[in-house]
Amino acid sequence: MTPSAKEFVGELTFRALTNYEVLSDWKDGETGLEHIYWARWADIFVIAPASANTIAKLRFGITDNFLTSVALAFDKKIVVAPAMNTKMYENPATKENLEVLKQRGFIITNPDCGELACGEEGNGKLADIEDILLDTAYAIYEKPLKSKTVLITAGGTREHFDPIRYISNASSGKMGYALAKWSYILGAKKVYLISAPVCEKPISKIETINVVSANDMFEKVKLLYKEADIIIMNSAVADFRPKSYSSSKLKKDKETNTIELVPNPDILKFLGENKKDNQLLVGFAAESENLVENAIGKLKRKNLDCIVANELSVFSKDTHKGYIIFKNLEKIEIPQTTKEKSAYFILKTISEKALRVYN
Repeated sequence: MTPSAKEFVGELTFRALTNYEVLSDWKDGETGLEHIYWARWADIFVIAPASANTIAKLRFGITDNFLTSVALAFDKKIVVAPAMNTKMYENPATKENLEVLKQRGFIITNPDCGELACGEEGNGKLADIEDILLDTAYAIYEKPLKSKTVLITAGGTREHFDPIRYISNASSGKMGYALAKWSYILGAKKVYLISAPVCEKPISKIETINVVSANDMFEKVKLLYKEADIIIMNSAVADFRPKSYSSSKLKKDKETNTIELVPNPDILKFLGENKKDNQLLVGFAAESENLVENAIGKLKRKNLDCIVANELSVFSKDTHKGYIIFKNLEKIEIPQTTKEKSAYFILKTISEKALRVYN
């Protein structure tokens, strides 16, 4: 903690909330040179919130408090999350200081707009904790996807037959969003996430394109797929849609309640037929029986480079397990774990195995 930080919240409060010691002085601890000890101990240094004063000191190498002394002695990645009054954040001096830090390799987590500590509204509110964690992970992990553009689809499409009712499925979009996040963390220069309706929170640093129906998704995929080095079709796209659509709510007292269905476009098949030689196309197969056999059949029919096969039981769950199957029929088991960890495992495995794309 800096001296200014202790004016807002006391050391004892932080100690009680975290059950960790709070360091605010060079002499705290046993060595008497704690700023050197902690600079060598840590893998990553996150300064959140970072005031305009601290940012200026970081730029000019001023070490008049414990925090900036550790920062100057730290030789790995530093994440800085600015938080201050809007006018202070938008001041040319602060903007210049942040730009210089970026050039030196600091990772800046941009602040949000909202109510500030001073009571005003504007840009300068401390970024959401998820955004700070995203940049922290980005700072730590290697970058096997460096220079790659990744296109991912997520969620279950909705096929409306009137303004408020539709046919859909139980896909939560959790895996697609996790794949998008980890694509960014692992170094992708650009990540497009085409998302059907889900309850997942948008991811900063990811361009999310929201769609509703299979036809909507198909149109967006056709616009973007040529840019992508890696295409991951995780979305649970409805195979059929209602043949007709009523602009007014259908009444239950109609003589018939039959809804006639027609096929939706096969987006994965289109991509398999039109992908370039230097593109990697990844599909997903959710099966209730004969998991591996059915996934291999889909892999071959759709001309995929690899497929992730999982049972229906993972739908709408936070956990995932299954297999990654490559075009040469090499099969790698995905152990049961969270979808977050599984997404990392999938991308890391693909980056190591798909040598024709990454080398």
